[in-house]
Amino acid sequence: MTIKEIQEEIIDEFESFEDWMERYDYMIELGKSLPEMEESLKGNENLIKGCQSKVWVHSEMQGDKLHFFADSDAILTKGIVALLLRVYSDQTPQDILNNDLFFIDQIGLKEHLSPTRANGLVSMIKQFKLYALAYQTKLS
Repeated sequence: MTIKEIQEEIIDEFESFEDWMERYDYMIELGKSLPEMEESLKGNENLIKGCQSKVWVHSEMQGDKLHFFADSDAILTKGIVALLLRVYSDQTPQDILNNDLFFIDQIGLKEHLSPTRANGLVSMIKQFKLYALAYQTKLS
């Protein structure tokens, strides 16, 4: 699936919930279903700066696509990370760099987060794009 298609799927899923409590519950469930990240990948080099909670993101090239691994010590943040992984993982660096995330505004996520969590979300997105840029530069 393309990044656009995945985002549209997420928007459809969130529209099925009646209120934000249900949406938070869904994100918490997404976080719980996130595969465990190896402890060896939870070093400072993978720690995202600017997040209230601890968030680690690691990437590897698999063929021509980037695969991401991530984790957080906060359950809601882990759910947000799970959404970002769903959108960005197994996409080409070029596609990650050329596609904006519209699902965040469409589902109203940023406005339902505390200011510090919203800043953390921006930091997470920035880190995914930095990984994509680094790999694209290596490929050029």
